[in-house]
Amino acid sequence: MRIALLAPLPPEKNGIADYANHFRTALEQLGVTVLTPLAGVAGTSEAIKHAVATFNWQTVDLVHAELGGGRLGEFLALRELRKAYSHLPLTATVHDPERIVWRRERLPFPLNLLERLPSPLPQAAVVLADPLTLREERQVAKGLTRLVTLTRLGADCLRLRMQLPTGKVAVINHANLAVPPAPLPALDTLRLLYFGFIYRGKGIEDLVQALADVFAQAPELRGHVRLTLAGGTAAEMAFGAGGNYLEQLNSQIAALGLTDAIDWRLNLPADEIAQTIQAHHVMVLPYRESKKLGLLGRQRGTSGALSWAAACGRGAITSDARAFAEEVASGNGAIYPEGDVAALAEQLLRLARTPALARDWAERAGEIGRERLWPLTAQKFTEVFAEAIAGARHGA
Repeated sequence: MRIALLAPLPPEKNGIADYANHFRTALEQLGVTVLTPLAGVAGTSEAIKHAVATFNWQTVDLVHAELGGGRLGEFLALRELRKAYSHLPLTATVHDPERIVWRRERLPFPLNLLERLPSPLPQAAVVLADPLTLREERQVAKGLTRLVTLTRLGADCLRLRMQLPTGKVAVINHANLAVPPAPLPALDTLRLLYFGFIYRGKGIEDLVQALADVFAQAPELRGHVRLTLAGGTAAEMAFGAGGNYLEQLNSQIAALGLTDAIDWRLNLPADEIAQTIQAHHVMVLPYRESKKLGLLGRQRGTSGALSWAAACGRGAITSDARAFAEEVASGNGAIYPEGDVAALAEQLLRLARTPALARDWAERAGEIGRERLWPLTAQKFTEVFAEAIAGARHGA
């Protein structure tokens, strides 16, 4: 089997690039030939049209795309390919359902005139153009042979929003690497971990405030609960219109008197991720939904960080944003209403006072990790691909 993979790849620093890289490796280990015709190609219409026109698509059995993360290039390529090759099997993993791309490359006239005006006029223009965006998404989705989501909730929401028939969207859970199990650290000090990219929208400030609330309610726990903030910092995300987010976090931590209770592991090297996670008891992901995106739809994907927690045999406390409730529903963690700092503090306090929960969650997380290893996941994808290829040949 020869496939063309349309996806970001390292050295790009984002979760989908990491996912696509592991995906490619796992497929190749199963004997699948994976070509990457969009590698290094800009995500503009002109660049994508040139790349589509210059690659020999008849040399591949199927094209698979990774869609999400605010990127447009892969979406544009799928649209061009369906126009040019009506029988070529096209599949895609949609990382941010219920939408596929959320925004257009260019706003139509006269809405494009609002893009240079002060906020909130550019955002209003995107919302006003959304019916056109949604129509284009539905056209592309209809032209795909099969779509894949990482959660059941994501599949249901995507199918309804894209008006797809039952059975066109498959669910293949987020895979993880094989990580040798490691025992939990001693339970005399509860070690909490936030892991992921560090920028606005991840709710990290909620977690910091919740930890301060825990110490206010139970002063005896100070010195027995520690939080590590670990992950990547991308300059374009950390330094935004709202100022330097890292500095703001540090200022909040100092103002709350938490400097001695919080550790930092910024830009964590890839080969230290597993040991860092396993040096903690529980991962905490306090994500908040984007209010701006909320005007366009609901994000019902999952998180690469949560997949790492399972791989490393660690439970998680998460907000109920995205499809996190589904991901921690089988005894591997707990959820709380997004943005509810008091509820998050209550979960942290419960864990601190009942540390055996961490052991129970870790055991179940380890089981999930073993069920979702990349070789098993890649095999599921090859089955979807084989069905798509067979169906295209039969249709031809």
